[in-house]
Amino acid sequence: MTSSPLSELVRSLLKSRGVTEEAAVAAFLTPDYEQHTHSHSLFSGMDIAAGRVIAAMRSGDRIAVYADFDCDGIPGAAVLSDLFTKLGYENFEVYLPHRDREGYGFHEEAVEQLASRGVKLIITVDVGTAAIATVKSANEIGIDTIITDHHEILAELPEAFAVLNPKISPYPFPHLCGAAVAFKLAQGVIQKGKALQDERFASVGSGWEKWLLDLVAIATIADMVPLIGENRVLAHWGLQVLRKSPRPGISALCTKLRLRKAELTEDDIGFSIAPRVNAASRMGDPHLALRLLTTRDPAEAEMLAASLEKLNASRKGVVAGIVREAKKRTAERFAPGEVVVLGNPEWKPSLLGLAANSIMSERGGVVCLWGRDVNGKIKGSCRSDGVVSVVELFSAAPHAFEEFGGHAASGGFTVVSEQVHSLQETLAKAATSLQRTEKETLAAHDALVSLREIAWPLYRDIARLAPFGMGNPKPIFRVGRIKIAGMKRFGKEQNHVEVALLCTDSLATARAFDFFRGPEDFTFAPVQDALATVLATVERDTFRGGLALRLVDILPA
Repeated sequence: MTSSPLSELVRSLLKSRGVTEEAAVAAFLTPDYEQHTHSHSLFSGMDIAAGRVIAAMRSGDRIAVYADFDCDGIPGAAVLSDLFTKLGYENFEVYLPHRDREGYGFHEEAVEQLASRGVKLIITVDVGTAAIATVKSANEIGIDTIITDHHEILAELPEAFAVLNPKISPYPFPHLCGAAVAFKLAQGVIQKGKALQDERFASVGSGWEKWLLDLVAIATIADMVPLIGENRVLAHWGLQVLRKSPRPGISALCTKLRLRKAELTEDDIGFSIAPRVNAASRMGDPHLALRLLTTRDPAEAEMLAASLEKLNASRKGVVAGIVREAKKRTAERFAPGEVVVLGNPEWKPSLLGLAANSIMSERGGVVCLWGRDVNGKIKGSCRSDGVVSVVELFSAAPHAFEEFGGHAASGGFTVVSEQVHSLQETLAKAATSLQRTEKETLAAHDALVSLREIAWPLYRDIARLAPFGMGNPKPIFRVGRIKIAGMKRFGKEQNHVEVALLCTDSLATARAFDFFRGPEDFTFAPVQDALATVLATVERDTFRGGLALRLVDILPA
């Protein structure tokens, strides 16, 4: 049962999420780690995968953890790095492909490099489900491969020693992120090692692996997998661990960003921590982020946090320039609802996911942007608001791509050179042929509130449903009978908006804001003394204290 009575608002919000049974309510509001997570043993191939890892350690074989370079793969690599460090096993390395030189994927050239360094076992993280040729090459030169991944299974599986993917039956929850799958392998290795009475596992206390949940929470939230079911449990408890995390890198980053570690939320991960982790690969070396998460040296942690902050600041400037150009060209060339495909050989492919997301968030639909990498290949990123699944879109036009991958909401691709100029037409046709999901209108909301109800009791009710994310969005409130008391732009480039609100039948006031939007981007442009209705989420105002409204839309009164 829940620890305190539920307000009508909380019950209403739970009902809208399909949570009505008392047991389901208790599981949602107070998730129990032991009861509400699934056993690692349910993964097909887990026992032989764990056995192979232990056999490699017993033989002293060199192990390579090959992880994707984003804020799912890097925390997942840190999970396995921490495991081997805890076990005192030093004959391992982490390989993170360079985003621009190599790009996403499990590459044959990298396997050859690892073989030259004596690697006998490769464990992938967040990559490898579709790497049939690379796994075959590894097999031919005597390297075993354990795939841990969560991406869609589009064809046959590679002939790896084991493939751990939650989308393979009988695992009951298909939505884990890549780092969570790596965590499950760590659980399997620990259980297997103890069952075999391997002496190196004697130092691993019962439940030690739960200290790795901070990494799992970072990845689960950053990779935007649905925060339902087991993911909700992992994120909930991972945030608890993160707030107590002994990692010097987390402490240094919080200090640098003026975040209160003991109060970290999913927003802090999504808007502050994850962008710095991703900045390492987008602007430099992904190993900087890995070192930040795994270092035990506070001085090194401070240096790494400063480096990542500098890279992220540089990244912001470059992305802003891409977004300005892309928005201008989008407005000139594409009607509302059209699939947007734009490119520029000068654009850095590693930054295009951020730019595409910015444009998609403003106009909706599907946005694909491409650039040219250092090897001359045309690569890009695509974002969707859910009208069309990105991975289905790519699959409906396979002849246009050398390779592609991703999820329903996002993906990456390499374009066949001669196809780039017809890519927009190709994807537009493919999108038209796909089954589309029904979108919510901008006017959709969870509850009606007055401006004077925007107070701490309401916020505490909302917070009971956290962590929020895909599958569990923040409640949107409709606030009527308000007057626009003031409006201003803010930020270095004046590209954010702040609106002062005044209730027409009380003295209640509120600050409302949104990032990367101007007054012209709302259904009703806010002007002084105009009457309006606001759709917004309720946020803690970390800069000024108190509460604020994060604008979703402004409508006529």
